[in-house]
Amino acid sequence: MQRTVFITGATSGIGMATARKLAPNFRLILCGRRQERLDDLMKELGEITDVVTLNFDVREKSAVFSAVEQLSDEWKKIDVLVNNAGNAHGLATFDEADIEDLEAMIDINVKGLIYVSKAVIPYLKLSENPHIFNISSIAGKEVYPLGATYCASKAAVESLSKGMRYDLLPYGIKVTNIAPGAVETEFSEVRFKGDSERAKQVYAGFEALVADDIAAAIDYALQQPGHVQIADLTIFPKAQAGGTVIYKTL
Repeated sequence: MQRTVFITGATSGIGMATARKLAPNFRLILCGRRQERLDDLMKELGEITDVVTLNFDVREKSAVFSAVEQLSDEWKKIDVLVNNAGNAHGLATFDEADIEDLEAMIDINVKGLIYVSKAVIPYLKLSENPHIFNISSIAGKEVYPLGATYCASKAAVESLSKGMRYDLLPYGIKVTNIAPGAVETEFSEVRFKGDSERAKQVYAGFEALVADDIAAAIDYALQQPGHVQIADLTIFPKAQAGGTVIYKTL
């Protein structure tokens, strides 16, 4: 029987690319806030594999646990969790940043990951080959100006990944932390409140990563033998050397 992968934030970016990449070899539980996009993905990927969609916001603890609990017994046989849902909101100094933006990043990037993990791990413990992927960021390893809380939220993901690896070791659950650099997705458009022109400037002058590049890394880690655990992957585009160091030819 095909293994089952549970993907949060599946309606865009890295989550959607991962769903498409894994569809030929996995059953999919796709989670997101936008029902129309979930419906489109089910129609598209349902021709390749079995698909179930769950519509919830990872910030809503009761909604997360309710959605997972309502899965049928057959679909609770979860083997892989991809904690991808996450966002950046605003780009401002800490003292000037909108408190609602800061709360959103903590609620989605940290608490949302905790809620989903706590809901799914009991089922992962029953799998013969369980695996958790947490999508962090280079921002979790290197703090940059105007992003204090976003960087803090991703540093929390880094620590959660390490802590999970320790605590879940007796259950044979692999934990892979993936820290992308500059990936051109809807990320910057969300950060800049829909200002698409400002978002485009983030990626101008160099070839950024795309969501498919991160999906390929997840697929690579899943293809390793049972005794091999890819603990941490930092992935940059060739033009990037660090969190804020990108060579642009403008």
